[in-house]
Amino acid sequence: MTNTALTSVEPAQNSGTSTNPDDSTASLRGAGVVLGFGDHTVVNGVDIALRSGQVTALVGPNGSGKSTLLRGLAKLHPAAGTIVLTQAMDAEPRPIHSMRPREFAQEVTLFAQSRIAPQGLSVKEVVAFGRYPYRRRFSGLTREDHAAIESALRATGLNAIADRAAGTLSGGELQRVWLSACLAQQTGVVLLDEPTNHLDLRYQIETLDVIRDLADDHGVAVGVVLHDLDHAAQVADELLLMRAGQIVAKGTPVDVLTAENIAHAYEIRVDVRLDQHTGRLRIDPIGRHAPRPHTHASSDS
Repeated sequence: MTNTALTSVEPAQNSGTSTNPDDSTASLRGAGVVLGFGDHTVVNGVDIALRSGQVTALVGPNGSGKSTLLRGLAKLHPAAGTIVLTQAMDAEPRPIHSMRPREFAQEVTLFAQSRIAPQGLSVKEVVAFGRYPYRRRFSGLTREDHAAIESALRATGLNAIADRAAGTLSGGELQRVWLSACLAQQTGVVLLDEPTNHLDLRYQIETLDVIRDLADDHGVAVGVVLHDLDHAAQVADELLLMRAGQIVAKGTPVDVLTAENIAHAYEIRVDVRLDQHTGRLRIDPIGRHAPRPHTHASSDS
C-alpha cells in the first residue's frame, strides 16, 4: 500500500449549479421516514437532520436500519414520510422526490458499502466519475473538473498512484478510490456508509480526519454510518443510536453513548468512561471471560 498521507480537502469551484462546499449551507432533513422491503418495515418513523458544518453519525447493531436510512436519504430506496433538501440559508426546502437526478447529484453524494472493482480504468479515471453530474453531453473534463479530481486525490492520499490500474488495488485502496470519487463530486451533503471498513488503522483515522475537514473547513453536512463506537464518538457532533428501525437515543456522543443506552441497543454489557488524559469516551464491551493479563516479558540477565 502506498505511504501517501491523506490531506485536507480543498474543494474547487465547479461549473454546475451546486453551491461550492466552501460556502455550503446545505441541509438534508427527514421527518417520519419509513423504509422497507415489501411488507417488511426496516426503518419506522425516523426523524433526522443533517446540518451544514456538522457530522451526524448513525450507530447501532446490524439490521437496525442505518444503511437503509442512508440510502433513503440518497433517493436510492423508496421512502414514505418527508425528506427535504435546503440548498442555501435563505432557500425554501425542496422535497427530494421533486428533484431531477442530475440536479440532486450536484447536491448530495453517497459513499456506499458495495462498490465494483473497475477493470481497465486508472485510479484517476475512476475518481473522475464524481464529476459526471456537471458534465455536458459529449464534452470533456473542464479545468474545474481537473481541479476537483486533483484535490480529491490529494485528500485521500491517492495522488501517487493516480495512474495505476484500479483493478489491481487492494480492497482498502479501492475503498479510498471510491471515497475520492465522492469528494470530487463536491456536494453540500455527503453520506458515507461505513467508510472505514477494510482500511488499516492509519487510514481509518485519516478518513475520520477527512470527514471532520468536510464539516469544519467547508461547511458540508455529513451523515455517516459507523460500526466502531469509539470512531463515532471521536468524529460526530451528533449521534443517532438505532435499534430495530427506530432511533432510541439522539444527542451528543456523551449523552448517547451511555452504558444503559448501549446495553439496550446491542444487548451486551459495556463499561463507558471518559479518558482523563484525552477527554475521549472509552467504551469496553464486557464478555464472559475476563481480559487476558498483559505484562512485559522480562529479559534474562
